[in-house]
Amino acid sequence: MNTTPSLPRGSEPLLANDRSATARHPGRCTLVGAGPGDPELLTLKAVKAIASATVLLVDDLVNDAVLEHASPSARIVHVGKRGGCKSTPQAFIDKLMIQAVQEGEHVVRLKGGDPFIFGRGGEEVEHLRAAGIDVEVVNGITSGLAGMSSLGAPLTHREHAHGVVFVTGHAKPGDSGTDWVQLATTAHQAKLTLVIYMGVSSLNHISQGLLQGLPAHTPVAIVQHASLPTQREALTTLGELVGTVQREQLQSPSIIVVGDVVQGARAWQQAEPNATEQRAA
Repeated sequence: MNTTPSLPRGSEPLLANDRSATARHPGRCTLVGAGPGDPELLTLKAVKAIASATVLLVDDLVNDAVLEHASPSARIVHVGKRGGCKSTPQAFIDKLMIQAVQEGEHVVRLKGGDPFIFGRGGEEVEHLRAAGIDVEVVNGITSGLAGMSSLGAPLTHREHAHGVVFVTGHAKPGDSGTDWVQLATTAHQAKLTLVIYMGVSSLNHISQGLLQGLPAHTPVAIVQHASLPTQREALTTLGELVGTVQREQLQSPSIIVVGDVVQGARAWQQAEPNATEQRAA
């Protein structure tokens, strides 16, 4: 992936100094959640923001079909960010947003899922506010919710899950990351669903920790490319999680859902009649 922006709608610079027409007007910035991938899951507010943008800074996981709502005159800049891949530096993205707003542009920072759920939206808002720029945030459907909905299963249930925890499996450099043993123990005691983002690359470590606090027969769902035509999924148990992911060759981006709510998945009930027997064993 390129580390510098690409401009598919023209080769002119992103921040043209001679754009006096826009420079006379105050710029603004909107962080927009593009949802999990299916363009039909965009909110009306997101569509309006995209259509009114003069500059769009687009994350790698955003479906190209979403950009059909953009104005033909808008500058579209792809600032790829995906775990494990070469990415546009966050500091560079922050600088682009601030400069464009200061030149009078309406900047839309377009992110996969929701900007405030593992989208670094909070960090970007802090940088923009520090530069004196107010920010509007338009929420999007997060992949953890969309993935489970596609299986016909909930994230919460009055009998099976009293709450849900969204957690990243990708620790910040220099950070020890999540205490998976403690989290699993708490989830077991409090009947919580765990929704793990960016966890495939650390799956061995995560599953070993979870197994110290949750039973091996705990149901698990893995959903890759949630809501897209390329979606793939697998249902298994915590004890078989690593083997299932390896066997099915599931890769990032995937969400991993751990908890009894997974039993509500259509495939769990219809195609795996032995699942109930396995849990009772």
